[in-house]
Amino acid sequence: MAINRYTKMAYANADEMIFGKCKFPVKAGLGLEIGAGYTIPELNYAPRPQASVSKEALVKEYERITKDAMARLVQIGAPAVVLETEHVQQLTVKPDVGAEVAHVQKSIMEEYHEEYGIKCALRHTIADLREDREYLALRSKAPEILESFDQCAAQGADLLSIESMGGKEVFDYSIVRDDTAGVLFSIGVLGTNDMDFLWQQIADVAKKNNVVPAGDTDCSQANTAMFIAGGLLDKNLAHTTAIVARCISAARTLAAYEAGATGPGKDCGYEHSIIKGIAGIPISQEGKSSTCAHSDVMGNLAMQICDLWSNESVEYHGEFGGTTVQVWVETLAYDCALMNTALKTGNEKVLRDLLTLSDKYRDPQGYVLAYDNAYRVGEAIAANGSDPYLRSKAAAEVCCQIVQEGIDSGKLILTKFETNALNKIKTDLAALPTESAKFIEQCMDKYTKEVPVFKTENYSL
Repeated sequence: MAINRYTKMAYANADEMIFGKCKFPVKAGLGLEIGAGYTIPELNYAPRPQASVSKEALVKEYERITKDAMARLVQIGAPAVVLETEHVQQLTVKPDVGAEVAHVQKSIMEEYHEEYGIKCALRHTIADLREDREYLALRSKAPEILESFDQCAAQGADLLSIESMGGKEVFDYSIVRDDTAGVLFSIGVLGTNDMDFLWQQIADVAKKNNVVPAGDTDCSQANTAMFIAGGLLDKNLAHTTAIVARCISAARTLAAYEAGATGPGKDCGYEHSIIKGIAGIPISQEGKSSTCAHSDVMGNLAMQICDLWSNESVEYHGEFGGTTVQVWVETLAYDCALMNTALKTGNEKVLRDLLTLSDKYRDPQGYVLAYDNAYRVGEAIAANGSDPYLRSKAAAEVCCQIVQEGIDSGKLILTKFETNALNKIKTDLAALPTESAKFIEQCMDKYTKEVPVFKTENYSL
């Protein structure tokens, strides 16, 4: 399958983008169409540690999770849901275990669909097992995860995803050193290279099984930067650095759709606010309803143009209101009911803008990912769409420009720590080569010497 780079935007302008609708809706599972005029809750969960003692116990745990979630949705009259099983390692290491979980889950979902009419689909996110003790075994370990994709798809998974790790060995070295070139190289060049390699094969598996190759996320790099940056009192990493990494990650995550993925994009990919404008695919997002998993500084804004609305992940156990999956899927369903009512009454842009404005000026990350500014980052990527390095560099440059405009307007108030980081990144970017081949040559020479776990055989550069 050929790689088809995006060189233009799917939308004529940012204002066209809203939640619950996209240019290219995706049909999946049991009566579900994602991005076709309504938002859908996407529940994500994890088994308790003690459930991993045996295959039987693990399968039983996912059976309980699925029954609990589906029963609660029917109880409150929710019309649709996507269940996402993010694989714990046991499900991918032993593909037959993941496949049996998919089969059990899908059988339960079919029963609820037939009896109550609830529309539903099952996403399985395969674990990226390619992290060796010594280095990322990106090429040699790929067949193992592809076997898991194949078996899960054959046994009931409707949507296939992964949180791939290409480039992480150089990223981890670079981010703690404020090495802008290393961040750009690891995410934009190495990450894209691995996505090209991996997603062509995932798309082939999906086609073989007549299921949906959904999408990826730069969890391993951009989310790492976001989590290191932390909240407004943290100083481990500038939030400005984190949003530059995030904008670069949009160029990298986009590669999945260029290699055959169709969406919906993965929930923890905050970069999908940028990607939706370029590719027009449906996206899953997480924010205020993912506080069970982590904190961020844009919990309302993340909902602005979502098609699926996720809780990120929650461990299965009891709460006062039921089990955790019941509590959180109900919360997600009510969030979606509000968005769907806004769509039905013609107030979707009002709600979208309120969600955006409630967080837009809190932090540079929310400011750049606000849909109007996210669209501008998308334009920069599309304008340089044929070259992974140039489009990643352009995304970083326009990100810095947007943050500077916010500061100059007086609406985005940043500390000296943040403005110093911004100025450093701008200086670093200005010093980088304008030719892709020269940049790659410099980085290959530098990081093969400085990062022992970086193995060139993992990348076709």
